Parts: sequence; structure tokens; C-alpha cells
Amino acid sequence: MEKFFDIRYEFDKELVWQHIDRQIASGRPNYICVADGVVVDNVQRNEDYRRTVDGGMFAICDSGWVPLYLRWIYGIRRSQYCGPMIFRDVVSQGKYRMMFLGTDRQTLDALRLRLAELNPQVLGMTFCELPFLDVDDFDYPAIARMIEADGASVIWIALGAPKQDYFMMRLRPHLRHGVMIGVGAAFNFFSGVERRAPHWIVKMHLEFAYRILQNPKKQFSRCMGIVTSLPRMLMGEWRRKKMKVA
Repeated sequence: MEKFFDIRYEFDKELVWQHIDRQIASGRPNYICVADGVVVDNVQRNEDYRRTVDGGMFAICDSGWVPLYLRWIYGIRRSQYCGPMIFRDVVSQGKYRMMFLGTDRQTLDALRLRLAELNPQVLGMTFCELPFLDVDDFDYPAIARMIEADGASVIWIALGAPKQDYFMMRLRPHLRHGVMIGVGAAFNFFSGVERRAPHWIVKMHLEFAYRILQNPKKQFSRCMGIVTSLPRMLMGEWRRKKMKVA
């Protein structure tokens, strides 16, 4: 794992899978944050949220821009491993019993059918809608009992950042086992409710622009937050680089 921009990243997807295997085998509950631009931005602005992201196993790099920043600053090559990618990979492996928490019933029903094409076992797994509540108002003991009764080893959480990360942190003390992974919009992408940007747009690091066009009211304010925090974030990493060299 490596720490950049105040986030502990695991960039190697093979190691991500190994960490998940070991955590499940240990019998101890934990969570993984999927760090897109919104997460990176909020970590810079909010110390409590920074501790929440840092308090999990690690974060995976959902941002296509972070690898570019690391190349500019450190001259190193790191790869994006975004939420939809880890979601597809783990579901396709068919190694774990999983539970899918979040969004609405219509999206969950469509998601179940789409994921069955990757792994028919998901037809026998639990897809649970969560009520629209503030993060402090969920009945975490009841949710934990439902997960324990189900026996799921991987619990996918789709509440959007930063809410899903606070949710996982608050749920962890009530669980006895399992790895939670917050995957944001992955449920919408795989259910067909929302289209992800074409590959050529993602490759050009312009997915943010595509998402603004898809949902301008929500995404424009998020992107503006990222833009305004970017200079301070990059300067902070330049200073950390100089300190490491010294």
C-alpha cells in the first residue's frame, strides 16, 4: 500500500483480491473505500472523513486523474482500479456469497438479472433496498443481524460518497465478519439505469465531463469542489515529496 493525497491506496488489483481473501479468512469485519474524485476532495476538506477513509483496509483508486498526478509529481506509474471494475471482477469470480445493499428496488431487480449473466449464483443472493436516511439514523444492529443471518462474506454498499463510507464505518462494529466495499454508482451502471462513459472517454480522462452532461445538477457542483481543492492538494503532495527526498 502507498499513501498519496492523505489516502492509503492499494493499486495492485491482484493484491486487492489477496487482501480480501485474507480479511474474510480472518473472521474480522472491515471495509474498503473506492476513492473517486469526490472522495479525494472530501478527504482534503474534512478531517473526520479523512479518518473514516483511513480507518478501513485501504482505498482503491477510482480516479483516472490520480495516476496522472502521481506521474507528474513522482514520475511513477500507477493504475486506476475503479468501483465498477472491482465490482465486476469479484462478482465474476464466484468465490463468495455476497449481499447488495442500497439504491431502490427497481434498480436492484434489474441488477440481479444483469449480474446473473456474469455469475448465476447471484440469483440466490440478497439484494436489499435501504431507506433514505441520514447516515446517523440507520438501524445498524438490525442491518448487521440481517447480514449475519444471510452469511454473506462480501457486502456491496451503494449509497454514494461520502455517505457510504460513513455507513460502512458505523456498521463495522456491529458485524462479526465480512468485507464491505462501497461502490457508488456501480449498481446503476450494471443495472442499466445509468450509462457509464464509453471507453474512449474514460481513456482520455474525460469521464467527469460525460457525467456532468448526464446529470448536470448533481455532478457540476461535485466537479467544482474538486477543482477548487486541486491546487492545495497538489501543492501538499509536492511538499511531501520534498520532505521524503530530504
